[in-house]
Amino acid sequence: MALRNTGIVAVSARRYHAGMSCDALRDSEDCADAGGSSDVARPVVFAAEEVRCAVPADGGVRTIFDGLSFRIGAGEIVDLTGPSGCGKSTLLTAFARLNPHADGRFRLRGRDADAFTPQQWRRRVAYLPQKPVLPGASVADAIRLPFTFDARRSDVDVATGRSPLPRPSWPARLRAAGRGGADDPSRLLSDDRIRATLDRMGCADVDLTRTPHDLSGGQAARVALARTLLTAPDVLLADEVDAGLDDRNADLVAAILADAAAHGMAIVRIRHRPPDGRATRIVVLDGGVLRDREPRGNDTQDGDGAHGNHGDTIREALA
Repeated sequence: MALRNTGIVAVSARRYHAGMSCDALRDSEDCADAGGSSDVARPVVFAAEEVRCAVPADGGVRTIFDGLSFRIGAGEIVDLTGPSGCGKSTLLTAFARLNPHADGRFRLRGRDADAFTPQQWRRRVAYLPQKPVLPGASVADAIRLPFTFDARRSDVDVATGRSPLPRPSWPARLRAAGRGGADDPSRLLSDDRIRATLDRMGCADVDLTRTPHDLSGGQAARVALARTLLTAPDVLLADEVDAGLDDRNADLVAAILADAAAHGMAIVRIRHRPPDGRATRIVVLDGGVLRDREPRGNDTQDGDGAHGNHGDTIREALA
């Protein structure tokens, strides 16, 4: 079942605990070698099998890929690479169950995707598109929007993921949620937490009262990344989040993603930059085939490498 993408998920209060053992997962096969420089088995957070995507083309059907399998463990960063047009973004939208032309078998922490409502899946498997949507009157509003949805989750039928009543517009929901009650998103996510997260990714110059449509492309991408990280998903599917950034800001973004992975998040990155030493694995999609790339030189590094010490972390932002 494909779900419509708005680039926004409702916030999850659940957190991953790094001490979780493989025994806590459903199947013994859900422990796998994380690859890269580590030989320690990690719990498999997300698994996909028999993934297929076929799109209408010239009166027929064009198959982009078929029969693909993929797994990622807790705390892994997997870089998804391949030539332009090979279907990398298409594959991520398939994982997120947002692509109407794609299907397959997906599991999250050993549970089949069909066991989740659309809202639950979106909350735990977060897709960050190349051109994210940032609705709201200000940057702070845009970042708090998932918390606004969560504060109003009682309006949603858990069985169907649908609201029994027509939903107000986003601005109306923001105004209604911001009237100072217990569910006020500003109580759930303070300005200080937003400010600290943005500062760590090189957005110290982005005022929280600024209108989102006044942001540059690189600033908008990082604001969207901050919003997604603060919702603490199990899996982050990041589509070229560092595209268009200079090397310094790209490194800041990579550092905050590495810190999120250190706290248990599983991250898949589409990148067209040279390896930055933070990926535990690099996979290549080419000609409809997905394969692991053999390590080359400094493709991966452990925490004592050149990128091992990043100073500030986002521990408090995810707490």
